[in-house]
Amino acid sequence: MVRIKKIASKFGFDKAIMFTSSTSLLAAVGNVISVILVVKYLTGVEQGFYYTFGSILAIQMFFELGLNSIIIQYVAHEASNLTWANDHELTGESKYISRLSSLLHFSIKWYVWFGLVLLATLLVVGFVFFGRYDRSVETVNWMIPWALLTVGTSVNLIFSPVIAFLQGLGKVKEMARIQLILLIFKLSVIWGGLIFGGKLYVLGLSSCIGVILLTVIIFLTEYKVIFINIWKTKIVEKVHYRKEIFPYQWKIAMTWISGYFIFQLFNPVLFATEGPVVAGQMGMTLAALNGITTLSIAWISTKVPLFSGLIAQQEYTRLDHIFNKALKQSALINFGALAFMSLFIFLIRFLNIEVSGKPFGNRFLNYVPMFFMMIPVFLNQIVGGWAIYLRCHKQEPFLIMSIATGIMCSLSTVILGKYFGVIGITTGYCLIVVSTFPWGYYIFKTKKAAWHKATPVMV
Repeated sequence: MVRIKKIASKFGFDKAIMFTSSTSLLAAVGNVISVILVVKYLTGVEQGFYYTFGSILAIQMFFELGLNSIIIQYVAHEASNLTWANDHELTGESKYISRLSSLLHFSIKWYVWFGLVLLATLLVVGFVFFGRYDRSVETVNWMIPWALLTVGTSVNLIFSPVIAFLQGLGKVKEMARIQLILLIFKLSVIWGGLIFGGKLYVLGLSSCIGVILLTVIIFLTEYKVIFINIWKTKIVEKVHYRKEIFPYQWKIAMTWISGYFIFQLFNPVLFATEGPVVAGQMGMTLAALNGITTLSIAWISTKVPLFSGLIAQQEYTRLDHIFNKALKQSALINFGALAFMSLFIFLIRFLNIEVSGKPFGNRFLNYVPMFFMMIPVFLNQIVGGWAIYLRCHKQEPFLIMSIATGIMCSLSTVILGKYFGVIGITTGYCLIVVSTFPWGYYIFKTKKAAWHKATPVMV
């Protein structure tokens, strides 16, 4: 047991990471099982719809506008000046508790309004897109599944600040545990639904059931008391949206929107140009790669409240020590997972493994385009770590780089996708990420040096 603890400590494996990585590992394993079931119970055309649904749903980035990450950071900054009197009540200067209360009021109002707008937008965009570009001979029942999925997604958006707020209060491992529970139920619904003929309905059903379960967890536990105590606090001083949040949020929002054009255009463009089957191959490959990213970034993302608190207290030496160690561990996990994925796909193709008489390996991209997708995943992992570190300073120095990358990737995806298909899309994307990587490193080094030099260091 002692030896295991030493190994865990060496790799920075704490409880928050344990639950988060467990969720990511389960998601990765769950994706593999889901892939098998998708191959077995869905046609190639239905697979294209299955994964393209997710790319269209990413439109919610335009509504969330990065506010979740901002909530975590702002709450963590305010909470660093407070202490827990018990399991559900904070104590300290009234102005900090008051600012927390104002953040909670603002967040709930923001997400309720934009959740309703998102619902209407997704319904319209989905029906127009799939109605126009579905040129397959096979008849696919997608309308009601899409409507059900948009409802679940919109309600999930409304609940998202609840998780973010509690993470900012330091409840990182608790929220990771909840997300693990939610994932177990969602995967169970997807698998059971596919097995019993639920087809495309499974995504919407899992999303809606996840919302119901989250509601029960929040309102039947001590978290409800935490929110009530903060909500009822008399607001004598508040966080001003226009003065404090908006000057930061619009930069984060532009970065997130750029992210949509970088990561989410692949499937819709391939769906429109090469059909649902190729879009499904890209979607399945991206699902595996996204699982790897989610797993490895946990070594950094779970420490956002800690980073924000250390920055608020100007403890930069300790901050850099923790971050540098976490970044190395995160990169190692990412590289190892990518190597394992490559070996796994090679083996299922070499052994010609089939599911219900269908070649399993053919549901992924071919080796060359897949390799061109893996290189950016590893480099983006490192740049993403730098971005998290700098954003904990309530700044967004990657704005220009994100916009430029988004423009280049969207043009590359549309133009090269039209003339060269999937190989053009993946080659262009890889070259863009490799060429902008030094730019990201320059931003990280210069901004960190400038910000930490501007204030005295407290060790």
